[in-house]
Amino acid sequence: MNVLEARKLTKIYGQHSKGAVHKALDQLDLVVTQGEFVGIMGPSGSGKTTLLQLLGTIDRPTSGEIWINGHNVLEMNQKEIAHFRRRQLGFIFQDFHLLDALTIKENIILPLVLERKPLSEMEQRLNRLVDHLGIRSILSHRPYEVSGGQKQRAAAARAIIHSPALILADEPTGNLDSKSAKSLMEALVGLNQKERATIVMVTHDPVTASYCHRVIFIKDGKRLNEIRRGEDRRTFFQQIIHVMSALGGDSYEFAFSRP
Repeated sequence: MNVLEARKLTKIYGQHSKGAVHKALDQLDLVVTQGEFVGIMGPSGSGKTTLLQLLGTIDRPTSGEIWINGHNVLEMNQKEIAHFRRRQLGFIFQDFHLLDALTIKENIILPLVLERKPLSEMEQRLNRLVDHLGIRSILSHRPYEVSGGQKQRAAAARAIIHSPALILADEPTGNLDSKSAKSLMEALVGLNQKERATIVMVTHDPVTASYCHRVIFIKDGKRLNEIRRGEDRRTFFQQIIHVMSALGGDSYEFAFSRP
């Protein structure tokens, strides 16, 4: 089953009377099936963030189609999109976006509170996730009382607790040290495997990308290449490095450690 189908996505910024434009995306296609973990990589300015914003219904394409879980999101009005985003999408941001006024537990169950789910269902879903992510011991803490890695795992729990059709992750390891980044990625892999979570992740880091099932490379708004992971993650890591270099290594950040 295809959870996501993006067809001929084009996004143009800065249209002026003189014709000066920036084409952030150019006729890009993307299909993601249920249970896939897909990475999106590309040099700075390649269109990665724009793509994630369009898929997350935060922005609209200049042209093209976006289907998520069988719904044509571009035919929805603002009220319908807001409801759809709350029910069908989960977001993991680089900057966590947790509320300091709430405990970690309250932050995680917030999507269920907004949907007015029964307390018993909230507890059941929470208990299923926190052990996968190793955060049971911090549920009563406030976000400012825990580490960056723990915050990001809490954000991952919040993103998936309402069983969204699609999880969108934007540089989720960007603010984490290597140990915390590894812990988060192993947790996301666990959620992907145990919960059949469908994840699309934008990253510049080849180590982070090596946890995905496949990685799609874009440059200048166009899809240029795709590689799939085999049994060996280290081999996949090397393949990612090779493609990054071929696409323009000087535009990437190579400050990373090997897996």
